[in-house]
Amino acid sequence: MRVFSIPMRTRFRGITQREGMLIHGPAGWGEFSPFAEYAPKECARWLAAAREAAYDGWPAPLRDRIPVNAIVPAIGPEQAYAITKASGCRTAKVKVAERGQTDADDLTRVEAVRDALGPGGRVRIDANGAWEVDHAERMIKTLDRFDLEYVEQPCATLEELAEVRRRVDVPIAADESIRRAEDPMKVRAAEAADIAVLKVQPLGGVRNALRIAEACGLPVVVSSAVETSIGLAAGLALAAALPALPYACGLATLSLLEGDVVRDPLLAEAGEIPVRRPEVDEAALTRYEIDGHEWRRRVADAQAIMDAQPVIGVIS
Repeated sequence: MRVFSIPMRTRFRGITQREGMLIHGPAGWGEFSPFAEYAPKECARWLAAAREAAYDGWPAPLRDRIPVNAIVPAIGPEQAYAITKASGCRTAKVKVAERGQTDADDLTRVEAVRDALGPGGRVRIDANGAWEVDHAERMIKTLDRFDLEYVEQPCATLEELAEVRRRVDVPIAADESIRRAEDPMKVRAAEAADIAVLKVQPLGGVRNALRIAEACGLPVVVSSAVETSIGLAAGLALAAALPALPYACGLATLSLLEGDVVRDPLLAEAGEIPVRRPEVDEAALTRYEIDGHEWRRRVADAQAIMDAQPVIGVIS
């Protein structure tokens, strides 16, 4: 087990360093990188995903390239335009509702991204559950002048998502309401979303995410948890194994990191990422390796949950 800490190019989700642990087994490398605020019970799913990658491997792929979206943090419009143009993607996901910023900041950022993509590109926004219902309705209707593809997690709760979905015409995607839920299936019962955003680590692995996708019956967007190429490979494996993939996926997130732990990173090429599984490069990993005491404690705590509840996070 090896622990890394890689600087972020731009502050994202409130962090400036991305940390995690890499686990090696007979099937290859797996990544365990839950965010600092996650408790052991949530971390158990992330550990299950890492162990699946290291010891079991993944299902056979149905496609060899995955279309991806550019990721635009909560930055100024000039930077947003430049990032979108440089990405080579025809779809961009724009972060909105950043703490300390205004609705006007969101408006100018989304407008810049639309200008960069042109009329044929697709713009989606992600509020990370930060809006109240009335605010969400107002902002979605305002921002839809830029022809939104969908809005990801505009509000925090399923009840709020369902209410917003009734009020607006733009499709609603659920992320946190699935990956941080005790029961990911409740989003369907609540009629709270049109699209399911699935992330491999928070859902306990590729196979479990496939079961969730089948059970929820919604179109799926596979997204990253801001991982190294080791974690991204699991996301690609999920996207490659889905029976249908109607939307570009949120897996082009290496652009947020200053470095990586492999020699041949999983970067987008003309808006797509080839489905492959790179190996950890010793020199690259050594550059970002840190003391692993705290991460070994987090693994032990997560393992204790898994030992007590062997099917943690598994949808049957």
